[in-house]
Amino acid sequence: MDPVVVLVLCLSCLLLSLWIQSSRNGKLLPGPTPLPILGNILQLDVKNISKSLSNLSKVYGPVFTVYFGMKPTVYGYEAVKEALIDLGEEFSGRGSFPVIERINKGLGILFSNGKRWKEIRHFSLMTLRNFGMGKKSIEDRIQEEACCLVKELRKTNASPCDPTFILGCAPCNVICSIIFQNCFDYKNQTFLDIMEKINENLKILSSPWLQICNTFPALLDYFPGSHNKLFKNVTRVTGYVLEQIREHQTSLDINNPRDLIDCFLIKMEQEKHNQKLAYTFENLAFTISDLFGAGTETTSTTLRYGLLLLLKHPEATAKVQEEIDHVIGRHRSPCMQDRSRMPYTDTVVHEIQRYIDLVPTNVPHAVTCDVKFRNYLIPKGTTLMSLTSVLHDDKEFPNPEVFDLGHFLDESGNFKKSDYFMAFSAGKRICVGESLARMELFLFLTTILQNFTLKSVVDSKDIDITPVISGLASVPPPCQLCFIPV
Repeated sequence: MDPVVVLVLCLSCLLLSLWIQSSRNGKLLPGPTPLPILGNILQLDVKNISKSLSNLSKVYGPVFTVYFGMKPTVYGYEAVKEALIDLGEEFSGRGSFPVIERINKGLGILFSNGKRWKEIRHFSLMTLRNFGMGKKSIEDRIQEEACCLVKELRKTNASPCDPTFILGCAPCNVICSIIFQNCFDYKNQTFLDIMEKINENLKILSSPWLQICNTFPALLDYFPGSHNKLFKNVTRVTGYVLEQIREHQTSLDINNPRDLIDCFLIKMEQEKHNQKLAYTFENLAFTISDLFGAGTETTSTTLRYGLLLLLKHPEATAKVQEEIDHVIGRHRSPCMQDRSRMPYTDTVVHEIQRYIDLVPTNVPHAVTCDVKFRNYLIPKGTTLMSLTSVLHDDKEFPNPEVFDLGHFLDESGNFKKSDYFMAFSAGKRICVGESLARMELFLFLTTILQNFTLKSVVDSKDIDITPVISGLASVPPPCQLCFIPV
C-alpha cells in the first residue's frame, strides 16, 4: 500500500477517535494536534517532559491533553489538587507504564490497580504502622542508623568523596529492618551490589530512552538499549528478595511475626481459599521489591540533592547549624520533638523537597471510570499527571524556580504550612511511607549537620544544581564534598 495512503488512513482513524471522544456528553480537552502514531512526542523534550508540559499549560490552560504515542494523557496544572483529593476515588487508578508492566505484570503496590491494589496497600500500611512507622520505635531505629551514618562519614577523613552510596545505605537499612528484620554493614558486598542496582534503575527509568519506550512499548522487544539492563537489575534485586522470603518460610512462627514478610506469609495461609487472590508468593515478591526500592532511593536521592543545595547556599547551612546548636547542642541525638522548635531547619527540609521536585510528573494516575471534570469528559483509563505544577505554582510559591526559604518561612521566622506541598503525592495514591520518609529526612539531615561542616571542592557559585536527568525522577548531578568533623 502506498505510504501516503497509510498516513491518511492513520490520521483519519485518529481524528475519528477524537471525534467520538468529544461527542460523549462532554467537551474534548484542548491540546496540541497529535500526529498519527507519534502523537505529540515530537513536541516534547524527552529529557525534561515536565518542563515541556508546563510550557504547554501556558498555551492550553490548566487542563489539556497530550498524546504519548496513541494514548491520551491529561496534564493538570492548578487542577491536580482538585482531581487527586476532591475526586480521589475516580482518579485513584495507576496510569499506563509499559516498562514496569513488563516487569511486574500489574503486581506489587506501586503499579497495581483495582481491588488487589486496595487490599495490598491497606495490608502494607497497617503492617508498616504495626512495626513502628510514625511511632517512637521507628524513630529510635532511625536515630540508631543516623549514628552509623555519622561513623561511616567520619571514615572519609574529611577528604573529598561522593556520598551517594553512604547516603543510600542509611534509609535502606531502616526499611530492611521493617521488611526483612535485617540490617547490613555498610561495606557488605551484597548490600552495595543491590544499592548499585537500585540507584542505576532510577537513572534508567528517568532516561529519555525509557520515556520513548513507555510511549512505544514495541521498542522493548525489537531494539537494544538500557531497558535490558533495567530488566537484568530488577531480576537481581527480585532474586535477593525471593531468597529472603524462602528463608522466612523455613523459620516462620505464626504466633510471632518478625517483619512484613512474616505477616504476608501468615496472611497467605489465611487467604489460601480466596478465589481472587491478592496474597500470593509472586505478589509478595513484587510488593517487597516496591517497598525496598522506593523506601531506599527516594529518601537517599533527596538527601543527596539536599546536601548539594546546602553547599550552594552556605548561608542557609550556617543558620541550620546555629539552630541545631541552640536547640539540640552537640551532646545528644536529634529527635522528632526538636522539629517544632526548629522552624528554620523544618523550612530547609520542605524547600529542598519542593525545589528538587523529586518525581516531577508523579507516578502516573488514571481515571477509574468516565468522569466529568471542569466541564470536560475524561474517559476511563486516561493517564494523568503532574505534580510539578503544584510544587512550582508561582501563585503559591513566588519565583518557584529559585531555592527560596521564604516559601515556607514567614516574616516572624515561623514555619508556614502550604496545602500545595505535595512532595509525597496526594489522595488515594499518596506515598505509603510518607511518615517514615519525613522522619528520615529530618533526622538524617540534622544529624549530619550536627556533626559535620560541609565543604565543596569548588566555589559555591560554580556548583551546578541542574538535574542530570528529569524523567520519572529528578536525579542530581554527581558531587564531591568534604565532611569535616565539628
